[in-house]
Amino acid sequence: MARIPMKTLRYTLPAILLLGLGILLGWNLQQALSGTDTLASLRKLEEAFLTITQRYVDPVTPEPLVEEAIRAMLNELDPHSVYITAEEMKEIRESYQGSFGGVGIWFEVVEDTARVVATISGGPSEAAGLLPGDRIVAINDSSAIGFSSNEIQKRLKGPEGTRVKVTIRRLGMAQPLEFVITRDRIPLYTVDAAYLLDDGKTGYIRINRFAMTTYDEFMQHLDRLLRQGMQRLVLDLRDNPGGIMEAAVELVDEFLPAGQTIVYTRGRVAQADLSHRSTSGGRFETQPLIVLVNQNSASASEIVAGALQDNDRALIVGLRTFGKGLVQNQFTLSDGSVLQLTVARYYTPSGRLIQTPYRNGDAEDYYRQKFANYDAATFHPRDYLNEIPDSLKFQTVHGRVVFGGGGIMPDIVVAPDTTSLLLEVSRRNLAFTFVREWFAKHEAELRQAWTRRQQEFAASFNVDEAMWQAFLGYARKQGLFSTDTSRTRSFSPADVEAHRPELSTLLKAHLAWQLFGREAWFPLVNQVDPVLQEALRHWDQAEALAAYFQPKRSENPRKGR
Repeated sequence: MARIPMKTLRYTLPAILLLGLGILLGWNLQQALSGTDTLASLRKLEEAFLTITQRYVDPVTPEPLVEEAIRAMLNELDPHSVYITAEEMKEIRESYQGSFGGVGIWFEVVEDTARVVATISGGPSEAAGLLPGDRIVAINDSSAIGFSSNEIQKRLKGPEGTRVKVTIRRLGMAQPLEFVITRDRIPLYTVDAAYLLDDGKTGYIRINRFAMTTYDEFMQHLDRLLRQGMQRLVLDLRDNPGGIMEAAVELVDEFLPAGQTIVYTRGRVAQADLSHRSTSGGRFETQPLIVLVNQNSASASEIVAGALQDNDRALIVGLRTFGKGLVQNQFTLSDGSVLQLTVARYYTPSGRLIQTPYRNGDAEDYYRQKFANYDAATFHPRDYLNEIPDSLKFQTVHGRVVFGGGGIMPDIVVAPDTTSLLLEVSRRNLAFTFVREWFAKHEAELRQAWTRRQQEFAASFNVDEAMWQAFLGYARKQGLFSTDTSRTRSFSPADVEAHRPELSTLLKAHLAWQLFGREAWFPLVNQVDPVLQEALRHWDQAEALAAYFQPKRSENPRKGR
């Protein structure tokens, strides 16, 4: 047997790996290439690859060519089939596994310096003695000034059990302080907030994504709120991009009695055809339920909203969801990179395919089509629904009409008030940036007054005249009071003064975030959240849906899990 020259081997190996792609994906290669056209196309790809790598005028590194070839192939399929590098895959796995090796802090970069916003309870930074407000100036004796958030994160994260030295500046301390922190497994929570609203009987739970830990997190909070007297629940899935489908199915199961369809999938091969049905013993099967969604609620979030809507179990409130009804499986390649390949489509119990239509992998056209009728669905929902063809109209278990063709259409649409002063302040991020600057000037006195007093802060802190006037001055400098007639609406100081209660609550919410962490923000900002406040006006409809699930007198009550 002739020996293959090393130079030739160098260029041939990537092609061999490419030919072996079918095996890596668990296919039978001979079967996959049985078609004459398929085999001829693969040979053509191999010929082009070898010609480029061996004959191009300059030396060519083969790996980038292979990666771009893979991306180009996926671009011809659909907008959600993607190639993920090994490094990107590592970060994604950490995110959805629900934990990573780190030091346990939330931080933000302010004026080129990372400031600790909060330490995670029970984490290594809390144990070492770091405090909210500490400025990170060095990591392992190397300056951290000017680092981006990603750079700070990369240097703080590492294998569990390893150590990292962090040098900080603390208010009131003349000299920097050094801490040696042993990295540990840090939980990445998917439940942002869970608490009782002011009436004491309405629970609120917000989920930011669906990971492997989501169901357990949700159940812990649900049980706690039930013990506190919760009688009805608002489940907030706004801006939740989805994640692991099984986590969404488990969550829905807690709201439905046994035997109800939650979601089903259909694909090219039989293994992709799955159906998920609810089991008995859910912890919240009969109580009123409202689900909040918006245009950024996607994938697993839409499974939840669609299942609960089709089974007449919950009232859906907000805006039409994103419309991602494609199921991806991950196929790991030899270097740890991944093909995230669409293998099936998922359908809600009534048979709705909520995927937005697409043309191959044309992402630009896909998003253009996706948002082409967004304004109509948001601001003129009745006209939008009247134009939907009968083929995209379906019925819920009890005969309500629901709609396919791209996303879940809420039962109650809450359109944003485009002329709202509060919305304009939020769009420009004025409250956040002002509070961050104001907090930096008053941090010492605020921490002295409110440290470990989160409940007292929420109950008794008020934005005083000095802070209010400072905000007005900041808003003026940022152009909020512009008289530019080309804008949809200009605002005057009198407009701002008229909305002082709502704006003061928004400022207070951002201040709570600085003092106590993000979880403290939600109970305050929700007081002026127009979507939540509108949803709370429709409990009569949610109660009517819940009535379908009340046990008959002859039935024995089910046992909890």
